[in-house]
Amino acid sequence: MPTLFVTNDDGIASPGIKILAKTLKSIGEVYVVSPATEQSAVSHALTLHRPLKSAKAGKNKYYINGTPTDCVIIGVNKLLPSRPDIIVSGINNGGNLGDNVTYSGTVAAAIEGTLLGIPSIAVSLVTEYSNNYGLHKMTTGFNRAAACAKDIVNRIIKSGLPKHTLLNVNVPHTQEVMGIKITRQGKLVYDNGIQVISDPWGKECYWIGGGEPQWEKGGDTDLDAIHNGYISVTPVHLDLTNYRAMKYLEEIWGL
Repeated sequence: MPTLFVTNDDGIASPGIKILAKTLKSIGEVYVVSPATEQSAVSHALTLHRPLKSAKAGKNKYYINGTPTDCVIIGVNKLLPSRPDIIVSGINNGGNLGDNVTYSGTVAAAIEGTLLGIPSIAVSLVTEYSNNYGLHKMTTGFNRAAACAKDIVNRIIKSGLPKHTLLNVNVPHTQEVMGIKITRQGKLVYDNGIQVISDPWGKECYWIGGGEPQWEKGGDTDLDAIHNGYISVTPVHLDLTNYRAMKYLEEIWGL
């Protein structure tokens, strides 16, 4: 029976991680190591300037006063009795699409797992395009995303993943899912994403967030797949080298 490591960036109390862990118990032994509080948009941050503490929240369940990356490192090296076979990060409450993968703590946990040589996936439920989700609808969406994660984990157990590659999975929050598409990372920008506000003393300050998302249209991107009702599965490679740019610079610089 495989050992499955579950984490997230929404914190130990998130309904997404609870539903994910419960669903994955049918295919393996599940360990949860999650941040104590929400750590959204912390990216691949690692805590170096203060001590970290862990606490038990139940059988095979821990939380840490740190980031998702901290959770993976400490969980793999100190808390789990053996090295996990797969790391599953999620279910994130909101999509991690396009350029947002660079900010995502959910994706960063899967990146850290991949750096450690463990097959890893990040799973997100795309909800940000509507704010009218009641508890019942959210639970339905998380159950769908958890079922998708279970299917993908079974596929990885059977066939593995390419080297240095994680899967970024986004599940649409729609009544009907059209299927699964293998996609590339799209380009996403937010119009008017920085709000100018005043503090209690009238001093101008800034709040990053909000704005209308705009994306470059392209039939094989994660963004288009989601907006057409498909589950998006994007292979993300950890080698960020632009090999075409290497050749270009060598040619124009005469190196």
